[in-house]
Amino acid sequence: MSLALAHSRARTGVHAPEVRVEVYLAPGLPALNVVGLPEAAVRESRDRVRAAIQCAQFEFPNRRITVNLAPADLPKHGGRFDLPIALGVLAADGKVDRQALDKVEVLGELALTGELRAVDAVLPAALAAARSGRVLVVPAGNGAEAALASGATVFTARTLLEVVHYLNGKRPLPAAQPSARSSTGTAARAVPDLADVRGQAQARRALEVAAAGAHNLLFIGPPGCGKTLLASRLPGLLPELSEEEALETAVIASVSGAGLDLSQWRTRPFRAPHHSASPVSLIGGGHGPRPGEISLAHNGVLFLDELAEWNRQSLEGLRQPLESGVASIARAAGRCEFPARFQLVAAMNPCPCGWAGDESGRCHCSEDLVQRYCARLSGPLLDRIDLQVPVPRLPPRELRGDAPRGESTAAVRARVLAARSCQLARAGKTNAALSQAETERDCRLRDREQHALERAMAGLMLSARATQRILRVARTIADLAGAADIAREHLLEAISYRQLDRGLQRQPAHA
Repeated sequence: MSLALAHSRARTGVHAPEVRVEVYLAPGLPALNVVGLPEAAVRESRDRVRAAIQCAQFEFPNRRITVNLAPADLPKHGGRFDLPIALGVLAADGKVDRQALDKVEVLGELALTGELRAVDAVLPAALAAARSGRVLVVPAGNGAEAALASGATVFTARTLLEVVHYLNGKRPLPAAQPSARSSTGTAARAVPDLADVRGQAQARRALEVAAAGAHNLLFIGPPGCGKTLLASRLPGLLPELSEEEALETAVIASVSGAGLDLSQWRTRPFRAPHHSASPVSLIGGGHGPRPGEISLAHNGVLFLDELAEWNRQSLEGLRQPLESGVASIARAAGRCEFPARFQLVAAMNPCPCGWAGDESGRCHCSEDLVQRYCARLSGPLLDRIDLQVPVPRLPPRELRGDAPRGESTAAVRARVLAARSCQLARAGKTNAALSQAETERDCRLRDREQHALERAMAGLMLSARATQRILRVARTIADLAGAADIAREHLLEAISYRQLDRGLQRQPAHA
C-alpha cells in the first residue's frame, strides 16, 4: 500500500495542535497536490520537497501524490511542514520505515539542497510532543529552544538525509542541548541602578510599592524630570521569573515571529512600544494572529510613554486585559487568546506643552486645553492604574554631582522580595491580583480607617473598583512595613496615590 503517515504540529496562538500528514501515492500523471487548508507557503512546499529529495540522492516517485494535512479545517502556515511531507513521500515509496515514522513528530523547512532550516513556534510544539509521548525531531537551529521543554525528548538534524538514516536505524541523531545563555539568571546580569535617580523621593517610594504588590503605575510630570528613568528601574526591583513563568514567557516569544532570545531566559520582559503603535501591534492580531506588546510583556513590565498621545482605541483596548490577564483576539475565522498578565507603567505630561503646574510659570496652556488633554485618559482606564504619582522638576542643587544618592536597586529589591514573600504566604499571589472576595478577607479595616476611606470615596468620587485598588495598595504598604494589619498611615498613603483622580476623572472623556 502506497500510504504513509507523519506527525507534525501547527501553530495556533500559543498552542501547537497536532497535524497528521497523510501521503498517498497513486497511479496517474506525475503531480504533487497538497490539501487541508494550506496557505501559499505550504503549497509552495511541493517544489522544495521535490528538490530536497533529489539532492538527498533519492529518486522522486514518478506518480500522482496527494498530501492531506489533517484536520482539514485548521489553517496551516509557513514552511514547518516541508520535512514531514518529504518523509511521508519517502515512507509511502518504501524508502523510510513507516513504523519508526509513526513514533516521532517532525518540524522543519527544507532548503533545495536538503538542508533543514529553523522554523518559529518550536517551544510549544516541544511541550505538546512531550504530552503526546512522542519523540520530536527539529532542525539544529531550533535545538536550544526545544530543549527548554522539560520532559520532552528532542533530537536535532541538519539535513533530510540525516533524518532518513535515523528513522531507518542507520545513524542516531544528537539530542537537543539547552544554550549556556539560557542558564544565566537575572542576578548575574547588570541592571540599571535606582541610585542613578536623583531626588524624587515620592516617585521612588511609589516605584517600590508598585514593585512589591505588582500594581500599575502612572508618572505625571514635565519633560526631563526622570519619568522614563524611573520606569526603566522597575524590572531590576522585581523577583526573578520562576521556571513556570519563564516557560510561559518563552512560549509567547517563540510564537511572536521575532523569535526567542535565550539570553533573556528568566528575565522579566520590559516592553516600551512607541506611542504611534497601532491597536493590533499593542493588543495582538493580524493574519495568523500574533501576540501584541501586552502579551510580549506577559509576566513583566509594559511601559507606555507619552500616554495621552496614544491612540484612544489602543488605550481602551487595555481595559479588558488589565482585568483578566488575557488578550482575546476575535476574528471572523475564529478566536485566539494570548496570556497578558503584565504590570503597566505609564508616563505623561500634565498638559500639551508639558509644564502645567511648574513653579517656573512657563506653561501658557489654557485651562480648557489642559482639561481636554488630561481627559484623553478615560475614567475606566484610570480606575485600573493603582498609583498616580506627580514627578516634579528637580531644583538644580539636587542634580549636582556631589548631591546625595538615593538607595540602590539591591537595597530596595530586598524589601520588595520580603513583601512579596509575605503576600505569597498569605494568598498565593500578589496583592494586585487579589479578587474582590480575597480583598475583603485580607484587606480588612478597623472602624477609624474605614471612616477615612469612606470620606476619600466621597471627596474624590472614587468608583468601587478604585476603592478596591486602594485597599490592595494599602495592604502592600503594610507588607513593606512588616505590619499584620492596615494602619491609618498605610491607608492614607494609598489614598494619596489617587489624588490625581480628582483632576482627571471629572473631566469629559474627549478623544
